[in-house]
Amino acid sequence: MSHLLCALLSLLSFAALLESAQWKLQENVFVIESQWDTEAPASSVELTCDTSEEEVYWEKDSEWKQEGKTLRAAVKEFPDAGNYTCLSQQSHQVLSSHLLLIAKINSQGHMVRWILKSFEESNKTFLKCEAKNYSGIFTCSWMTENTSPNVKFTIKSLKGPQAGVSCSSPVAVTEGAVTTFTAQCQQHNFCPFAEELQPIDIVLEVIDVVEYENYTCSFFIRDILRPDPPQCQYVATNGTVTWTYPRTWSTPNSYFPLTFKVKVKRQAKKHKYQVYDTEEQSLQLQSPGPAQVWVQARDCCDLSSWSDWSPMCR
Repeated sequence: MSHLLCALLSLLSFAALLESAQWKLQENVFVIESQWDTEAPASSVELTCDTSEEEVYWEKDSEWKQEGKTLRAAVKEFPDAGNYTCLSQQSHQVLSSHLLLIAKINSQGHMVRWILKSFEESNKTFLKCEAKNYSGIFTCSWMTENTSPNVKFTIKSLKGPQAGVSCSSPVAVTEGAVTTFTAQCQQHNFCPFAEELQPIDIVLEVIDVVEYENYTCSFFIRDILRPDPPQCQYVATNGTVTWTYPRTWSTPNSYFPLTFKVKVKRQAKKHKYQVYDTEEQSLQLQSPGPAQVWVQARDCCDLSSWSDWSPMCR
């Protein structure tokens, strides 16, 4: 198992089903699954005004729709979704409100993903989580080319607060046309010395005005480990490379061992590298002398992802 499990994208099952292909996301917010082709029928949604007043009328995004307590809306495309409000005919005050969101699905019933951009290094991974150690702290990230200021992201445990997982508010960094969001999460009851029996299930909910998408990621901490790079030194006079465990890695090192790769590039060989595997913290090169040297690490026991290469050894 690995963080590639994050590529398993599926619709979530929520309580309070309204009818087929319609479900309640939160109070007064409903998601309508709309098949994205011209022949598919629209979904019929019945909304009821929660009031004792009899003389009421409905508006959708400030446009008058009809009178009466009950409104039946046909929802298929983006203009059909939005905020439906019930108002008093006498005072014109809002009495109740319902937000309808569209989740686009194809003819196979799979959600069509438009808002997020997939990571290039893995097939259709939209939500990626990684951990630097066995502390129970991990970072989840996602990317989008959507520039709308109205898009909202919520990341949380699929199992709710009882799972003991909390996540920080997303932080955005924009480079060119792509914005990358990251959020730090923690499983508070995580024990680094115990065997993991239940995976952590994380869901990212994306709302963009009238559109809804969700992305799920299921993993064990041991499967999303990606240590920080080691700190290394190279002595050219005797060809000795030494390094230390990353400061962020779990201790004791004897209980949480790492395995390493050492990459060596000789100045005389412009495009050729030598790569050595070792579980030690030093390596004696066969030929001393000027060279560029880097070291990377990964968990020795569970063989998760390799770290980035270290900066060139001093």
